Amino acid sequence: MNNFKCCSRQPVLNFLSEREMDDIHFGSLEILENTGLNVHHKEARELLYNAGAFVDGINVKIPSNLVKYALDSAPDRVVMADRTGNRVMPLEREATFFGTGSDLMYTIDIYSGKRRRTKLKDVSDSARVCDALPNFDFLMSYALPDDIPNESIEIYQVAEMLKNSTKPIIMTAFNSKDVLKKIIEICALAAGGMEKLQSNPLLCIYGQFISPLEHTVDGLDRLLTCAEYRIPVIYVPTILAGSSGPVTMAGALALGNAEVLGGLVISQLKRKGAPFIYGGCVSSFDMSKMILPYGAPEWHMASAMMSQLSRRYGLPVFSTAGCSDSKLVDGQAAAEGAFSLLMAGLSGANIIHDVGYLESGLSGSLAYLAICDEMIAYVRRVLDNFSITRETLALDLIHKVGPGKHFINEDHTLDNFKNETWYPELMDRNNFDNWEKQGKSTLYERAAVKARKLLESHKPVPLNDEVLRNIQKYIQE
Repeated sequence: MNNFKCCSRQPVLNFLSEREMDDIHFGSLEILENTGLNVHHKEARELLYNAGAFVDGINVKIPSNLVKYALDSAPDRVVMADRTGNRVMPLEREATFFGTGSDLMYTIDIYSGKRRRTKLKDVSDSARVCDALPNFDFLMSYALPDDIPNESIEIYQVAEMLKNSTKPIIMTAFNSKDVLKKIIEICALAAGGMEKLQSNPLLCIYGQFISPLEHTVDGLDRLLTCAEYRIPVIYVPTILAGSSGPVTMAGALALGNAEVLGGLVISQLKRKGAPFIYGGCVSSFDMSKMILPYGAPEWHMASAMMSQLSRRYGLPVFSTAGCSDSKLVDGQAAAEGAFSLLMAGLSGANIIHDVGYLESGLSGSLAYLAICDEMIAYVRRVLDNFSITRETLALDLIHKVGPGKHFINEDHTLDNFKNETWYPELMDRNNFDNWEKQGKSTLYERAAVKARKLLESHKPVPLNDEVLRNIQKYIQE
């Protein structure tokens, strides 16, 4: 796993001026105070009412002082740990971490190349491959297996992820609150106890509600349970501009921001200082195809703007990149994946998920994960930027070498070329003759070979035998 590295000169992509961020923020406060949220959870309504919100049936209007309270009380950094207890993901400032998405219905089989329904084995396989890929920092489940009963899916998913990787886990939890508690208990077993899980969380829960402005019982159960257990939670809207939100970018952002801030207030009223991760999926809605396009530039522009707002608020932020609407691992997948990864990295987003998604979030490919791993390395080279010092300016060396000569044999070149130049593994830089002699392989073919090799040879750090037995007891139940 990549060690956290923050360059003081890291380039950051900003779309909004300070005045424009004010406009979105105050617009969101107006939505919360004037329109309000529909809060379908009795405990959440009581928390809001007792804190001074205005409750009329299920509609709750939240005054701006509660938003200020919540922003002041929420932690400005959340540090996630791996299964061995190492604190490997400090979600702070512009530190960027990349990982997969969850619950794909289909996968392009790494051996046959055919699209098929996902199985539990795909959860295991993707976890093992991502454990080996150096630029993946965390895992989501990747697959929604059709060989497991719906009410048990999350239990099986988290068990397979723990068995096949040490990397931090982000879990969806769409079944009951009891299932969510079991997920937390299983991760506590792997972490060495509940207190260790809370102080060094290897688990983060991803939760959603229904946009616009409908905070459901299930979504709030996840939010309140995570606050109760002090487990980091991502609580995000999905705004389809023109469908579940205004068609204009500004209106969609103001609405999505209001919804997240409402969730933040509820979490902080449940437990002051509960770890909360800001963000959202705000994008255009393709009226011609009736889909939420994962490769849409509007999605990744909006995500960059939410990253800006997160820095204003002092909250860690969740984002999306490395995904495509293509049905295959082809040029479209490479282009959409690369553009979105670069934008997300430059935005300074902390958690960047859905890397490796195809078919607008329905399908995945282990070969595409391998390609995205290399694209993330490319992005990280951009984010590392370069240093300007007397040594790197090399003025004495330039004077010494002089006009018309070369720098190949200089010690300065030998000492610095590995740090100054990025070298790909999968992207081909051979001349035509050498590429032809080596088999004329495509990027997809090279990536598929790499993914199969990792799948067959990588041995993740095993779980403790007692922990494994206890997890298997949960599964048997």
